[in-house]
Order: sequence, then structure tokens, then C-alpha cells
Amino acid sequence: MSDAYLPSEEIVRLVDAALETGLADPSVRRLLLDGILPKYRGTLPMMAAPGMQVHSDLNEMNRVERLVDGSVPLEIWLRNAVAQTAEAGPLAVFQRALDAVARDAAGEPDVPAGLPTGETKEEIVHRDDTVPFEFLHGGDLAGTSVARIKVPPYQAGAPLQPNGFPHSGTAWLIAPGLLVTNHHVVNARTRSATDRGIVDPADLQLQVQHSRSRFDYGADETETEEVAASGLVAWDEALDYAIVRLADEPPRPALRVATEPLTVVRDEPVAVNIIQHPGGQPKRVALRNNLVYEANEDDVRYFTDTRGGSSGSPVFTDDWRVVALHRGTRRVEDVSFQGKNTAFVNVGTQMSSVMRHLREHSPEVHAEITAAQVAQAPAPEQSRAEVA
Repeated sequence: MSDAYLPSEEIVRLVDAALETGLADPSVRRLLLDGILPKYRGTLPMMAAPGMQVHSDLNEMNRVERLVDGSVPLEIWLRNAVAQTAEAGPLAVFQRALDAVARDAAGEPDVPAGLPTGETKEEIVHRDDTVPFEFLHGGDLAGTSVARIKVPPYQAGAPLQPNGFPHSGTAWLIAPGLLVTNHHVVNARTRSATDRGIVDPADLQLQVQHSRSRFDYGADETETEEVAASGLVAWDEALDYAIVRLADEPPRPALRVATEPLTVVRDEPVAVNIIQHPGGQPKRVALRNNLVYEANEDDVRYFTDTRGGSSGSPVFTDDWRVVALHRGTRRVEDVSFQGKNTAFVNVGTQMSSVMRHLREHSPEVHAEITAAQVAQAPAPEQSRAEVA
């Protein structure tokens, strides 16, 4: 890795925060390293003083892009530190560092500064938030079309060396044999690795062709088939989407997508739900704390919980129509949500923008997807967007 995840001064702030909150205590080190590959943990040097130990651990992990299983040890350490911290000041230090590392590790592109702020009203507790029981059946069916995708990095026609470990993300069927995910997922690069951030188109195709998508991955102990890909058929870095053609067509339905943008009306909150493979782990679904914060022509911003590895997930309205392609997370200040003054805002690309871009730049792919969408069952009347 050409660049460390965090600058040295940020490492010093993390050490100070750990000392302030007691996380430098040797008895806590085991909790901070929990989830990191044991073989790697054993390579970390042992130091005499607690503060020196934390500093050494952070410096060592800061230089490691990812491990053989695709995990990022510094990201895991910071998540554990956040979970163990209650004091507001140190918690903010750990959280800011985690945000930066998680974005870099996922290869998320930067977005323009000046994300608007605002408030959601708490009167939503007076609305009827129940959904039909068939909502559960619809979610179960939709989940069969969501896969964990792993993409190995290539350079100059060969597996990237050293540390060419796979990047994980989430993908889903937009048509029979066509998966959609984020461009930064198939790009398979850490954003801070500036000398390797731009992937040659031929290497990009090799990465996709050597990717593996695993459907029905709901538990670690469950062995499910992995599906190979034949190539990348459409993509755009700005909208952060990529369309992957699978080598075979899995016998499962394409998800219904929207071509009209999701809109948000003041005092009428919209709930969104995300089926995802956070951290490349078994499938999870976010159904709570899931209100849309705001939306514009290209983006939807929402409070639904996600993690690294959730990139590429489908963002559903309650009728299980995909309105956005999840791509990343941003932190905003002075946003009120469920009594919290600071909150994450997750960001997805409107599927209407993806479909419009496909129509203009990849008409054959757009036609294939549109035909598949027409074949889907009609959407419920309460939908907010039209079927493609």
C-alpha cells in the first residue's frame, strides 16, 4: 500500500483518546483486536508500556491495506474502539477515523463538499408504521436475488502483488444474468492507494471475470454456490454503478427497479430497506431506523444502517422496489434524528439516474433490462415510482 490510511497526527490523536478512556489498559487490548485474524494479531510487536502498545498496534495496522480474508485490521480496531467508548470527545475521534478508513478501504469516491443539513420531524411516532404481513414474504423473495460479490484486483494482466486480496461488496439481479453493483466495488482498489486507484479497462474486465458472486449466503455454516462472471457490460464512475454479466443465469427473479426518482415530501417520511452483505459476511437486512433524509435528482440520503461491504446493495421502498443503489456513508453535523444531534447519512444513487445513463450510453443493455422489468409482476398501487 503506497499510503497509510491515516496521517501520523491522527494516529497520535487516537492514542490520546485511548489513554483518556482507558482503552490502553492491557486487559482491553483483547477486545480491541477481536475479529482480526489471529495469525496477523500474533505478528504485532509487544511493548512494555500501555500507551506505547496502542501506538505500536495502530502504526502497524495503519500500514496494512487488508488481510488475506479481505478484512482491514485498522477498521476492525476502530469499530471495536467505538463500541467500547461512551465519552463524547474520544468517541468523536474514533468515529471520524473510522469514517475515513472505511471509505478508503471500500474505495468509495469522494463527493462534493457542502452536504445540506436539516431535520426530520419526530411526529412520525404518530403515524401508522405497520406494513402488510406480505411485506415479509416480499423481502424474503427479494433477498434471493441479492449476492455477496468478491472481486480480486489485477494489474497489467496479472493478479495484483503484493497484498492483492479480494474486495467484497453486494450485488443484485437487475435482469436475468445481469448483476448491478458499485463501480468502486469492481474497481477493487483502496482509495488512498493513489498510484493504483485508476484501473486499466483490460484489468477491470479481468477483475470482473475472476469475481465470484454468492447467492443464498445467509449463514457462515451454509455452503452455497458461487457464480462466475463473463464480463463488465456497462459502468459509470460518477454515478458509481457497474453492470456485470454472469456466466450463467441463476434461477431467481430480477428485482423491480424505479425509473422515476424517489421524492421526499416534508412531514411525509419515506422508509427504505436494504438487503446487504456487510463486511462480506452473511446476508443482513436493515428494517429499522430507516427513514429517507432527503433526495435530489441523482441521490437518495437515508439513515438506514450499513457497513463496509454494503456497497452495491439495493435500497428498497416498502413494496420491495429498488429506488437507489447504495454506494457509501457520510457524516453530517447538526442533523436531528431520533433525538441525536449528529447522525450518519448514507448515500445511494437514484436508479432513475442509472437507467437514464444506460439508455443514453448503453442502449442494448438498457433494452435488455427494460424487457426483464416489463416481465415482472405489476407493482402495488402505493408505489412511488414507475416500473422501467
